[in-house]
Amino acid sequence: MWHDIKRIAALAWPVLIGQLAVIAFGVMDTAMVGRASAFDLASLALGGSIYITVYVGLMGILVALSPIAAQLYGAGERIAIGEEVRQTFWLALFLAVPGFLVLSHPQFILRLSQATPELESRASAYLHVLAYGLPAAMLFRVYSSLSTAVAQPRIVMVIQVTGLALKVPLNLALIYGVERLGIPALGSTGCAIATTAINWVSCMLGLTLMARHPTLREFGVFTKFCWPQWQAIRALLKLGVPMGLSYLIEVTAYSFMAIFIARLGDVTLAGHQIAANLGALMYMLPMSIGIATATLTAQAIGSREFKAARLVGRRGVELAGTLGLVMAVAMWLGRSLVLAAYTSDPQVAAVTTPLLAIVAVYHLFDALQINAVFVLRAWKVAIVPTVIYAVSLWGVGLGGGYVLGFDVGGLSPTWLHGATGFWAANSASVAVAAIGLLLYLRWVVHVKTR
Repeated sequence: MWHDIKRIAALAWPVLIGQLAVIAFGVMDTAMVGRASAFDLASLALGGSIYITVYVGLMGILVALSPIAAQLYGAGERIAIGEEVRQTFWLALFLAVPGFLVLSHPQFILRLSQATPELESRASAYLHVLAYGLPAAMLFRVYSSLSTAVAQPRIVMVIQVTGLALKVPLNLALIYGVERLGIPALGSTGCAIATTAINWVSCMLGLTLMARHPTLREFGVFTKFCWPQWQAIRALLKLGVPMGLSYLIEVTAYSFMAIFIARLGDVTLAGHQIAANLGALMYMLPMSIGIATATLTAQAIGSREFKAARLVGRRGVELAGTLGLVMAVAMWLGRSLVLAAYTSDPQVAAVTTPLLAIVAVYHLFDALQINAVFVLRAWKVAIVPTVIYAVSLWGVGLGGGYVLGFDVGGLSPTWLHGATGFWAANSASVAVAAIGLLLYLRWVVHVKTR
């Protein structure tokens, strides 16, 4: 037992630090823009929800490289890994095209929020800038997926921490402006410029390491050029599309929640943004455990060590659930300190306070479901988890949140009106997803290892 936990922890901690650096981008943007104005924070929430929907949906397809490369690594097929990476690069470039077009022309999505023209215009400007950083973000995801699959998360972590170090001065200069340098205060648009610049820096560093790092160099990714091979790309899509859909379902459940909550006003949307940002921050720990667990599980599968794969998968889920409970209790006990770090606006604080209790409950089930789904992906199982996500997150979460939050039918209790209703339904949906995925994982492992 402890042997598996130590192996998971050894891979999880650099993933966690790297992911915390990434999520710190959002935390920093939220906190710094929130200090500028509630209007800028609302535009960040609205524009950010659309960007993350596009990026995560496309990125999820590329993550198919991880279980494929990890199984090949466990089987000792190094050259085959290089070929898979080259084809994934082509896929990343193909996927970046529709993503760029959506971010460059987001008006049809923004209109769903029924936001004011001023808020819609600011959110649109935010998305236009981020569109130019999307190709770099997609290419970096290929590098990240490969490095994680072959148990080298530290080299990803170094780049992510470097990006965070660059983000601080860039945000300060672009959000608030530097008068003596002639840099105007750009608010949320300044966040987008900083993020786009860092995406390209991270991409260049990742490609350089892929060519020169001793472990990654042995796959020969850049030793030859090859055109797209549709058979290989189809194999990536066969696993990647359902994975991408599951990511898309998960993120749209939250992004559309933000779009609907935008109808309740800037203050309510700002409170929701704080709760969502905190939930995303807490999510990094179980996700890191899930990535580490999936890597070890897939490598064991590639080595045909099915009993070891079953055991390490179980230990990862147990570890994530235990730490999820600890994190939920700690967050609830320290909620006043957390709230003070995010906002000094009493109206925003009043909206956010009841949401924090729901976030604590939500996190426990979130920790369980994300680890279950990562282990399933290690077994190259993705279709049924996507169906479970659709029923729970869209049906129970988004649909239930709309009914409760807007009091459809007049049956919703008063305390569940507004953002509270959306978050209550969201927590229930994550609980349904966790139960469904854990039961299905148990059945899959039984079938695969008997």
